[in-house]
Amino acid sequence: MDTALLVSVHGAGALWVAAFFVATVLLAYRIPLAGFGLAMVVAAAAGGAYALLIWASYRGGRSASSPRTTIALAGIAVGGAAVQLALPPAGSRQISRVAVTLLIFVVLPALVGRYLAQQERLVSALGERARLAERLRIARDMHDSLGRRLSLISIEAAALEVGHLPAREHEAVQRLAVSAREAMTEVYEVIGALRDPRGASAIRTLVASFRNAGISVTVRGDESLPDLPPAADQAAYRVVEEGLTNAAKHAPGRRVTVSLEPQSDTLLVTVANPAPSRSAPSAGGRGLTGLDERVRLAGGLLHHQRSGGAFRLVAMLPIANQPAGDHSTLPSPPVRLGKTAIGIAVGILVFVALPASLMIGAR
Repeated sequence: MDTALLVSVHGAGALWVAAFFVATVLLAYRIPLAGFGLAMVVAAAAGGAYALLIWASYRGGRSASSPRTTIALAGIAVGGAAVQLALPPAGSRQISRVAVTLLIFVVLPALVGRYLAQQERLVSALGERARLAERLRIARDMHDSLGRRLSLISIEAAALEVGHLPAREHEAVQRLAVSAREAMTEVYEVIGALRDPRGASAIRTLVASFRNAGISVTVRGDESLPDLPPAADQAAYRVVEEGLTNAAKHAPGRRVTVSLEPQSDTLLVTVANPAPSRSAPSAGGRGLTGLDERVRLAGGLLHHQRSGGAFRLVAMLPIANQPAGDHSTLPSPPVRLGKTAIGIAVGILVFVALPASLMIGAR
C-alpha cells in the first residue's frame, strides 16, 4: 500500500525504492530476522513503510521460537527506533510518533506472529501425541489377541511336530510350525515398531548390532543427517534394516556398504553388497514388498536391482515437507478450521485494518 503511494507521489524516480521494498518483503519471508532489520532501516529512511514493517515484524515474530531469537528481534526493534529518534526533526512529537509506530506496526504484529507459530507447534505436538497413543493401543491389542493366538498355534504345531505321523503329514506339520513361528516373529517385530518407532538417528545402533553379529558394514554420510518427516524418518531406518538383513541371509561374510546422501530435497539411502550368483534376494520377497509400501506411504521411491554381481537397495525419501498422502500427524478437521479462521481474522486486522486506520488518521 505505502509502496504504491510512494510511486504515485514521486513518479518513476521512486521505482528503485519500490524494488527495494519488494526485495525486503522477500528477504523477510526467507530470512525473517534479516528482513526485519532491513525493514526497520527502510522505515527510518522512507519515513513510513508501515505495511512493510507489519509484514517484516509478523515474519520476525513467527521466527522467534527461542530466547536468543526473541532477544535479537527486540534488539533490532530498539535499534531501529533509536535510529528514527536520531533523525530530524527531534522533539517530543517525534518521540511519541516513533513510540506509536513501534507499538502498532512492530510489537503487535510480532506478538501475533509468535502466537500463531506457537499455536501451530502446539497443534502439531498434540497430533503427534495422539498418533503415538493410537500406536500403543494397536500394539497392545495385537499383543493381547493376535500374539496370544499365534503362540498357541505355534505350541500346538510344535507338539504335533514331535509326534509319530506319516511322512507326508509330518512334512505338512513341519511347514505349519515354521510358518507359525515366522508369523509370530513378524507380529512381535511389528509390535516393537509400533511401541518404539525408530528413525534415521538409530541407524548407528542398528549397524553396531550387525557388526557385533560378525557382519562387515561400512557406513557413509551418517554424520549429519537432515531432518525428515516422521514417516520418512522411520522408512530410512527400515530400508537399512532390510538391506542388512538381506545381506546377512544371502551374502554372509561379504562387506556391506550403507550410504546416506542428502540431496536438495531428498535423502538417498543405499545398501549395497556383493551377491553370489544364486543368492541374491528376489524382487518378490515379502520384506521388500512391505518395504516398498512403507517407502511409498512416506512419499518416497524404492528401487532394488542386481547388476555386476552386486545387489543394491536404494530409497529416495523426502526431506523438507511431509507428503500429502500422510495425514498421521495432522490435527483434526475442527482444529484446522479453527486455526484457519484465526489466521484469516489476524490477516485482516494486521494487513487491512491497521494500514487503513493509519491512512484515515493521517488524513
